[in-house]
Amino acid sequence: MTAATLVPPPPPLSPMLARLADERATGALLRDHGTLYLDDGQVVHAESPAAPGLEVLLDGRLPREGWQEAFNLAGPDGRVGRYLVDSGRLADGELELAHLGALFDAAYFVLGPGSGPTRFRHGVAHWMGPVRPVPARALARECLRRRELLDALWPYPGTDDSPVVRTETDLPYPVTRRQRDVLDLADGVRTPADIARLLGRAAFHTLVDVRRLAAAGAVATPHEAPGAAAVAPPPWLPRVTEDPDVALLRRLRNALEAL
Repeated sequence: MTAATLVPPPPPLSPMLARLADERATGALLRDHGTLYLDDGQVVHAESPAAPGLEVLLDGRLPREGWQEAFNLAGPDGRVGRYLVDSGRLADGELELAHLGALFDAAYFVLGPGSGPTRFRHGVAHWMGPVRPVPARALARECLRRRELLDALWPYPGTDDSPVVRTETDLPYPVTRRQRDVLDLADGVRTPADIARLLGRAAFHTLVDVRRLAAAGAVATPHEAPGAAAVAPPPWLPRVTEDPDVALLRRLRNALEAL
């Protein structure tokens, strides 16, 4: 890998999103990698094929039948989130934290570089309904911070959307349980998004584990030639950063307390 393979971070906020935020628009911002839903200029929901949905992240807490019931009864009115709380299936704070985690997770991919043309459909609302709106500029800053964190760990984004495979490299340190789970599923066919979905984890945090493992030489992307061995990454000394799970939860907690 060379410096030419590195992808520069995106600007803090796309011109269209900035304009929509200033106009306090309501609707859906569509890009190739997903959709942002705005209400009165703030982001209230985000979806991306690269990130597990809220129903996946809450799978151990809320069974599929509960989601289906909420969608059938409250989906047409765009009040699924409110229904889940009012029916006692989820606590208010529990839903807010999970929803914010899913929103930031999907938005990272929606606002990423190379997401293609941007379109906006006025008046479109998501069936979840507003849970905890996020200012567009705050969301863009968080996406940029996440990209910088990933590049500090391993500045080669090819591992983000390619299948990853475990190598035979002996790690100089014990892997965590989270990393072990990722290694067990790195079969050269599954991408980090596939692994995140199977584990029921946020895609961004799975990318953190994958990039850390790639920096240590424990995973790589398979060579394009059929049957070829995996390409081992060059040595890389990642910058030590705070665990993203702890950092995100702390920021979400502080934001909720401030509100």
